[in-house]
This record gives sequence, C-alpha cells and structure tokens, in this order.
Amino acid sequence: MPECNDPHCPIHGTLKTRGAELEGLVVSDKAKKTVIIEREYTKFVYKYERSLRKRSRIPAHNPECIGAKTGDRVKIAESRKISKTKSFVVTGILKKSE
Repeated sequence: MPECNDPHCPIHGTLKTRGAELEGLVVSDKAKKTVIIEREYTKFVYKYERSLRKRSRIPAHNPECIGAKTGDRVKIAESRKISKTKSFVVTGILKKSE
C-alpha cells in the first residue's frame, strides 16, 4: 500500500465514518479521488404484487491508499459531506477486478 497523506482517508486521515455501511461495484473511476458505486436492490410493489429490480449510483471518496478501480467490489461507509455530492468513503476492497 502506498503511503497516504489524504485527510479524508478513514484509515490514515481524520475522517470519521458513521451510519450506513454498504457494498457495491465500482462502475467509474474517471474522476480524481472519486469512484461511482452501483448497488442493485429489489423493491416490492404492493399494488401489482411484484418486485422491481432497481439500482442506485453513489459517488464515494477513493483514498490513494485504497485505490479502487472499475470492476472492483468495495465496501463504503457513510461520513460527513466531503463535497457537494460525496458523503460516502471507500473503506476497503472486497474483490479485485480481473
């Protein structure tokens, strides 16, 4: 692991995590220090007695020491707002892409 000087790193920096801890797939790592996580889930519609498959895309801060890439399965945790859209931070990689 490279040395991390990022203040928004939950491991080496001062950023505290709280609330939700989620898992998802990294679908984009084009932005600097940011990844887009996609989560799939089902929602039951009572009127039609059927389930819908939905997905949500969550922008998350990607510290240098973790360095998640597209295709990785990662764990993210909620934190305070880091920017206008980011309120989650990548805490670990569960499965590397091939």
